[in-house]
Amino acid sequence: MSLKHRISEEMKQAMRDKAAARLSTIRMLLAAIKQREIDERITLDDAQVLSVIEKMIKQRRESIVQFEKGARPDLVANEQAELDLLLTYMPAQMGEDEIASAVDAAFAQTGAKTPADMGKVMALLKPQLAGRADMGKVSALIKSKLAS
Repeated sequence: MSLKHRISEEMKQAMRDKAAARLSTIRMLLAAIKQREIDERITLDDAQVLSVIEKMIKQRRESIVQFEKGARPDLVANEQAELDLLLTYMPAQMGEDEIASAVDAAFAQTGAKTPADMGKVMALLKPQLAGRADMGKVSALIKSKLAS
């Protein structure tokens, strides 16, 4: 079953369960997926759906930080609930050791030595790690290896 189909089925289940908050978040996710399909005139595959979910997760994390600065615990709780639901659609996250070994393998494969080679390494790693690792952390790890 595709990820998009699974999300649709979970929306139907949320309707049956009368889970308003869950239903609202799932509808928002499906709307974002549909919007991207319309904008790009394509049908999204699982990898592209994951990228939409990643973007929404990033937005929720940024919102939580801002709401905490603004002393709005009610909004923080709402965003955290949405974040928790969105995270259920992501594949299992890789550990630090797995990420480091993937980065080392990419360095060996591309022969990266200077910061100018970062694009080559990221291009190789992005399809492998998408959805399974925080690409910001991966980028920071690559930068630190290239700097030393």
